[in-house]
Order: sequence, then structure tokens, then C-alpha cells
Amino acid sequence: MYNIKNSKELAKLISYTNLNNMITESEMREFLEKAKELNFHSVTITPTYIPLAKEILADTDVQVGSVVGFPLGFEDTESKIAETEALLKKDVDIVEVVINLSYLKDEKYELLENEIKQIKELVENRILKVIIETKALEDYEKANAAKVAENSGADYVKTSTGFVTPNHIFENVNDINIIQKYAPKIKIEIYGGIDDYKFANQILTGGADLIGSNKGYEIVKRYKELRENTQVKPKPITLTKKD
Repeated sequence: MYNIKNSKELAKLISYTNLNNMITESEMREFLEKAKELNFHSVTITPTYIPLAKEILADTDVQVGSVVGFPLGFEDTESKIAETEALLKKDVDIVEVVINLSYLKDEKYELLENEIKQIKELVENRILKVIIETKALEDYEKANAAKVAENSGADYVKTSTGFVTPNHIFENVNDINIIQKYAPKIKIEIYGGIDDYKFANQILTGGADLIGSNKGYEIVKRYKELRENTQVKPKPITLTKKD
């Protein structure tokens, strides 16, 4: 079992996510207030609401992340660079770029590295995550994608956009093992389908550094309810054997 001491520590292992393309401003405000309440590691949101997030989360250490080339990753490098520059102008803390799966399938690793390196140069000391969509890949492709991300200076490999996700814990652990073996220096975020504390704990126990979930608030609140808000009064006992 992953040694989580309390709900605050758990929240710091979650990127609370809302990439709903039809969300209203009032709904996003509600989402961000929940993120503020529990002080997550970060939020991942659409570019539209970065200024709102920076405003609401200004007095917290919750980082604000958004996406480039989302969700398919097939934009050319120039387009992805322009998207990245637009995010940086909004003072985003984390950039998540979807890998070009066509390049990966054709084993054009040099093109992939060049693209990610250019984005990392723009991002500088901010966090860069590379989304690789593991469910759509063979194991050797996952290994090569992770190596490309690490060689290019990315901080995290993220396993899914959320549209195509591994549906079993063993698939996730297999992905973690592959990434750790072939790109041992890069951090790993597992995203997709993590909607309860049990699954979240399994993912962390399996070796993930971070969880991405649109159910982050429910996961942490449920954990808090089970571990911190439940008081059990023990029966009185004696420490000596009765005659």
C-alpha cells in the first residue's frame, strides 16, 4: 500500500482535471473553488479559463496547467509552438502536449524529439508533460515514446488524454514498468478512469508519481471521510492478565 499520511498529502498527488469543452464560467468557478479548498498539486483546464484559474488560485500553491495539440496531437510543430506561446502569455505553470502519434508509428523519433525540445525551450523552468496515449500503442512504442520524452527534457510522461484509457490496473502498472525501465529519469502521470480512492491507491502503489483525475475532489473527500472524520472510541482494556 502507498503510504499516504493524510488527505492533504493525497491531494498533492492529484492533478484535478476539467477539460470539458462546454463548461460554463460558473461551473468552472465551482470547480476551481473545490481545487482551492483541497489544495491539489495542480489543475488541468482548457486555455479559455487560465486567467480565471490564476485569479481564484492566486493565494494557493495549486499550479495551473493546460493543453497543447489536444486531444489528437496531429498539429504541426509550428502550430503547437504557437499554442504553447499563447499559454505562456497567460502565465500557465504546466504545459501538456499531445505527442504526434503518426510520427511515433512511423518511428520518426528525431522529428518528435525536435518538436518537444522546441516546446521545452519555450516552457523553460515550467513543467512540461508529454501525453503519449498508451492504450493505442504497442509496448515497444510506449518505450520509445518515453525515451523521446526524456531525451527532449520533458518532466512527465502522461499516459492518456482521457479519450482512450487502459481499463485495468494491470495495464496501468505495465505502462509504469515500461516507462520506468526505458526512461528512468522522467516522472509518470497516470490519467483516465481513476474515479475512486481504491484505484488511486493502486496506481500510486504501482509506481506513479501523479494521478490525473476529474474525480479528484471526490477521491480526496472520500479518503478524508474514511480516514480522518471517522472516530472510533476503543473499549477500555487492561494490560495485565486477569486471575
